[in-house]
Amino acid sequence: MNAKGLSATVERHLREYFDAHENGLPSAGLYGRVLQEVERPLLSVTLDECGGNQLRAAELLGLNRNTLRKKLRDLGLDAGHIRRNRTSADDD
Repeated sequence: MNAKGLSATVERHLREYFDAHENGLPSAGLYGRVLQEVERPLLSVTLDECGGNQLRAAELLGLNRNTLRKKLRDLGLDAGHIRRNRTSADDD
């Protein structure tokens, strides 16, 4: 999937989110909520796809490795757990 495809997917989900509120609007603070909701799976899936390798994941994300580690810590994500799950799933 290319960036345009990702953008289209996000737009579709946002429109569905707004539509779910029928004639109203969601509560204030939508920008922060969207970023918060996207960051956790973005980091988790990227780290999983990189086999738990934080340096590789940080490079892919365009982040400094220490920044990635801080974000993982702040979000309560355990990089070692992600790597172990990926390794045990790959062994099957």
